[in-house]
Amino acid sequence: MDLRKLKTLIDLVQNSGISELEISEGEEKIRIAKHFTTAPATTLVSMPASATAAAPAAVSPAPTPGAEAAPPQAEGHVMKAPMVGTFYRASGPDAAPFVEVGQTVQAGDTLCVIEAMKLMNEIEADISGVIKSIQVENGQAVEYGQPMFVIG
Repeated sequence: MDLRKLKTLIDLVQNSGISELEISEGEEKIRIAKHFTTAPATTLVSMPASATAAAPAAVSPAPTPGAEAAPPQAEGHVMKAPMVGTFYRASGPDAAPFVEVGQTVQAGDTLCVIEAMKLMNEIEADISGVIKSIQVENGQAVEYGQPMFVIG
């Protein structure tokens, strides 16, 4: 399924009164559920067994009570992850990062790559400014809506 279509479906569930959506296309089956609790919305994606066997799932640990608070955020526009995937600062292991802290970027400049379902998706700046901070480590799994960059 096209990632843009998947993002549109996630937005539909988040912005509507429905709590669950399930769609099947051939062997692909997608179920998106929104739970009304204090926790953020949960998105579940099911793939055929042949596809899931080749790609191990990334699991991030849940924060523990009493854990250190996150460092203060830099002020500016927060660029958030448009999809779930693996964050990469460069186009390849030996390539230079797309951007560094303090670098000036224009709207449309590539900031990073997010790998999702074996597809490399270039993520572009939506505003012009200076990179104030990079909120994600190279190779880290990112969630939809997770802050990645602060542009001031």
